[in-house]
Amino acid sequence: MATKLFVGSLAWATTDDNLKAHFEAAGTVLSARVVTDRESGRSRGFGFVEFENDDDAKKAIETLNGSQLDGREITVNEARPREEKPRY
Repeated sequence: MATKLFVGSLAWATTDDNLKAHFEAAGTVLSARVVTDRESGRSRGFGFVEFENDDDAKKAIETLNGSQLDGREITVNEARPREEKPRY
């Protein structure tokens, strides 16, 4: 089963490809996405990486949390389900 990780404190210049390459050291990455602002298209400073299996995801958390990516120290932890917010 795939495991999704939250990656925070990304540099504005970090791309999906940079993110994926950084996390491939821990195992097989299914997807890597930097979240961008809808209006400006600029990075919001966080993203998500999805691993093929739980063991690779755990390895990524242990080895890559606090590592340097594009000059920034990133935070890595398991992604939580998105909270539904009421729309007004």
